Amino acid sequence: MNLNLIKLCVGCDTVEELLSWRREQVSRPSAGVERVFGEQDWRLRTRQTPKRAEALMDGGSLYRVFKGLILCRQAILAVETVGEGQALHCELLLDNRIVRVTPTPRRPFQGWRYLTAEDAPADLSPEDDLSLAPPALVARLREIGAW
Repeated sequence: MNLNLIKLCVGCDTVEELLSWRREQVSRPSAGVERVFGEQDWRLRTRQTPKRAEALMDGGSLYRVFKGLILCRQAILAVETVGEGQALHCELLLDNRIVRVTPTPRRPFQGWRYLTAEDAPADLSPEDDLSLAPPALVARLREIGAW
């Protein structure tokens, strides 16, 4: 069974905004900070290190919630505990590729949560032309069984 994480995407309302933010971050010159995995790594910092980190790195993904809808995921490549004392935190190394998923409603929560493979939304295939429809509409149509 593969295990995933789910986290709210704060500060971005859409996947496009997240990608735009990412392009902006990558284009900034680094302030002499050395990275273990390379300069273009996509890292997500969180306070707590997941106790089931091994399971997350065995095919797990980070699912992101935008304005109450799960819209995308990124594969988790590594989970690291970094720092000491009060500066101790966790960094998730994420795949740069974002995979869009079936828009799925999700209530707000704090921090991150585990998400089992059975509860995770399905990936959208290239044939699914949902890119033109607003995610909230797609979620509502799926809710009532019309899509």
